[in-house]
Amino acid sequence: MNISLTGVDGIVLVLYIIALFALGFFLGRNSGKDIFLGGRSLRWWQIGFSMFSANAGPMMLIGMSSLGFSQGVVGANFEWLAWIFLLLLAMFFLPRYLSAGISTIPQYLLHRYGKSAYNFLVIYSLVSILVVWLGSALYAGGLVISQVLGCPLLYAVALIALIATSYTAVGGFRAVVRTGIFQSVIIIVSSLILTVLAFNRMMASGVAHHEVPPDFWKLLHGADDPEYSWVAILAGYPVVAIYYWCADQTIVQKLLGAKDLREGQYGALFIAALKIITPVIFLLPGIICFILFRDITTADNAYITLVKQLMPDGFRGLCIAALIAALIDTVSSGLNSFSTVFTLDVVAQFSTTDEESRVRTGRWVTVLAALLAIGIAGMFLYSGKGLFEITQGMVSILAPPLSVVFLASIFWKRTNRVAVLTVLYGGGSVCLLMGVCYLLNYPYKGFWPHFLLLSVYLFIGLAVLIVMVSLLTAPVVATGKPAATTEKIGGQSRRVWAGWAVLAAVMLIIYLLLNK
Repeated sequence: MNISLTGVDGIVLVLYIIALFALGFFLGRNSGKDIFLGGRSLRWWQIGFSMFSANAGPMMLIGMSSLGFSQGVVGANFEWLAWIFLLLLAMFFLPRYLSAGISTIPQYLLHRYGKSAYNFLVIYSLVSILVVWLGSALYAGGLVISQVLGCPLLYAVALIALIATSYTAVGGFRAVVRTGIFQSVIIIVSSLILTVLAFNRMMASGVAHHEVPPDFWKLLHGADDPEYSWVAILAGYPVVAIYYWCADQTIVQKLLGAKDLREGQYGALFIAALKIITPVIFLLPGIICFILFRDITTADNAYITLVKQLMPDGFRGLCIAALIAALIDTVSSGLNSFSTVFTLDVVAQFSTTDEESRVRTGRWVTVLAALLAIGIAGMFLYSGKGLFEITQGMVSILAPPLSVVFLASIFWKRTNRVAVLTVLYGGGSVCLLMGVCYLLNYPYKGFWPHFLLLSVYLFIGLAVLIVMVSLLTAPVVATGKPAATTEKIGGQSRRVWAGWAVLAAVMLIIYLLLNK
């Protein structure tokens, strides 16, 4: 579905691009030599906004609208349950990460379980960044942008990759954070305007009580729902969320760059609070689109339909800028994370280099990652799956081994090296193979269960495996630094815990209201 952009829309887009490059290049030129963690100087609001913009990729704008159009409010679970796992990250995982002084997530396994576990996670992290953060984001965003601009998909993908690569390679981590704050403002403002206009149109047209499918306004559906039953949501989403929020390099890297533990914890609390509004500005428009325009559009085109039908001149350009912002920031975050892991965890094993050489290597690796991501985005053309299913499905299948290992490493001291290696190499290989088959619909379409249920099955099997192997082998835990305690780095803050308590109360009220 094409959108006719006026001269005013074009001006808005040009101004957006100028502002983006100004932030990425000129304000990022004094980023210092640490292009990977920005000198560990981030404040809580920088962390929160940067995590938000990385998370709010094209799938947030397009995919959540699509999910709202087709399934209703149940899609909000993916946002409103995230606070639980951000709490785990801030109060249990982050203290151990910071006390270990790691720069990448694989380095945590090096400290705990040795080089074999470390090497596996290096490879696994690089693959997941390429597939989940870069390839799928470029495909999803490029698909819509190509429709908007009327150009071939691969042209749109290459253009976005070029823009993101340029300032990420030059400015590094701080450029990603600075532009991420700017992108967050663009995304929130434009989405809020679109939501208000859609709601006003719905109320003015008198179709607010238009007939909708059963359970359209319920957060939790019955067990007989083939897509998003309460079992799939409450059992499947945590498997994904533990990996995504607590052990994914692209997300956690923002907190590893925190000035101190307290700033990191407040940053996680801040993005958890932002999650309260995301279903309102991302999912609700899709629901309203179903009520207003279900006869003239499809789920995947819900966001673009609203922009075309409701946004006045200039604001259409703002919405397209928001879409580009969401895509570019997700891609730039993925590129910087790939560069960080590859340079610090792969190159460093084969050669000892000074800081200047690492920076130069990191920049070239950023370019390499962009080229690989373009190829993977092209591969998604042949999957035949919906936009939301591609990204969420891949994360769900890749997540179980890491979720099992990181949960066990934090909460069960009996976990040992043999059990971790068994789950990582055995379970990880199985998940990678299943992920490829799932993506390509092999052996035939409809063979695989829903991705959330598949994630649960894999998690349960690997959890049983890590427990059995740990109990049957010697209780040797760490080969490097011992697991840290929060007391060693300043303890916990009552204010931080109070913030989480308030957030929990708000979420409880929301779930009670939407499940009557």
